[in-house]
Amino acid sequence: MLENLVAWLTGNLSPSARIWTALAPAILACVYFLGGLLIFCIRCAFKGVPRDEETLKRGSTVLVGFFLRHYFFWVIQPLWQLILRSGLPANALSMLSGLLGISSGVAVAAGRFALGGWLFLAAGILDVMDGRIARTRKEANPAGAALDSVLDRYVDSAMLMGLAWYYRDTWVLLPALGALLGSSLVPYVRAKGEGLGVSVRDGAMQRLERVLFLGVGTALSPILEAVFWPEEKHPMHWMAVVGLVFVAIMSNFTAISRFRNLVRALAPKRQEARSGKAILGLNAAAGAIATAVDFAVVLALVEWMEVLPAWATVLGALVGAVVNYSINRVFTFRSTAAVGRQMMRYSVVSGTSALLNAGGVALLTLHPQLAYTLGWWMVRGVVYFAWNLPLQRDYVFNDAASAEALLEQRPHAA
Repeated sequence: MLENLVAWLTGNLSPSARIWTALAPAILACVYFLGGLLIFCIRCAFKGVPRDEETLKRGSTVLVGFFLRHYFFWVIQPLWQLILRSGLPANALSMLSGLLGISSGVAVAAGRFALGGWLFLAAGILDVMDGRIARTRKEANPAGAALDSVLDRYVDSAMLMGLAWYYRDTWVLLPALGALLGSSLVPYVRAKGEGLGVSVRDGAMQRLERVLFLGVGTALSPILEAVFWPEEKHPMHWMAVVGLVFVAIMSNFTAISRFRNLVRALAPKRQEARSGKAILGLNAAAGAIATAVDFAVVLALVEWMEVLPAWATVLGALVGAVVNYSINRVFTFRSTAAVGRQMMRYSVVSGTSALLNAGGVALLTLHPQLAYTLGWWMVRGVVYFAWNLPLQRDYVFNDAASAEALLEQRPHAA
């Protein structure tokens, strides 16, 4: 017994011990939560779903709906009542949550995924309770809210930094860093919006979802590793990898979605001839047609007229640019401004776009493990959405802006 305890504390575990360290807490949790779910469903059938007011205020997401949220806060009522009656201050719960969360990052960095996952889940449960304790006792104050918010960032960052350290020599380092970025930006955009008077709480990957997917995936991952790869000294922990990749994608998607909604709410209202989706579709179609024309011109000049490929490429690019400009002017943005000024602006945008694309691809080719074709598409997508589309809409084909510029250049009447 003593040898087993020492092995558990030092992390020198056999494959079967690794299974049970992950499975034993899971069995207890599953018995409690699945049994509670059955009782909850029976209760809902007779008395309806018990409504949690704070849950209704916070809203739900696609990943975790209202039913599951109401169930969660109903099933943890015994723990909630115990903490409430204990008299522990809300700030103490926040600090304990922070300590457990930071400890989870240390554990996973050392390869103790079961321990780290359960610590992270425990920190998440305590984080849910601290604010409720303060509001129930009417002790809520800005200092406590600031403490809770900052500790949440430390907990999330510690867990993801621990995963990044463990996966530092593998490709999983990239999604770990991506998840760290997205998890930081989601609350930041919300806080920035609130500071500017705009509420941006939407998005599928909020903190509850991050804790759930990261915690469960990490806590249970040693089971698969011990069953299928028992002799692996540095196992991949594939359940944790799946959860990490999912959190990385969805958290950044949530952050970008919130950022877009925030900018839309703060930006001056424009009268658009058509919806943003229609503009995006037509603009992309114009680019595809122009690329096809560019390629056809190059083929025709090289194959039929025996023009040097370099000169054919230049001529093809010029013809493609004219086609792209014409389609966007007539169909996408329905512009009626002066052609000369627009062509000059279009040339500026196209030239800088070419430089950004070339520079981006050159930077990514410094990493030989990344296929240059994938890098090419990644750079094209980023430059298109961050540079080409917004500048064509607001700078090249913005008739209102062009008219204002012309008025400013005219000499004022004496």
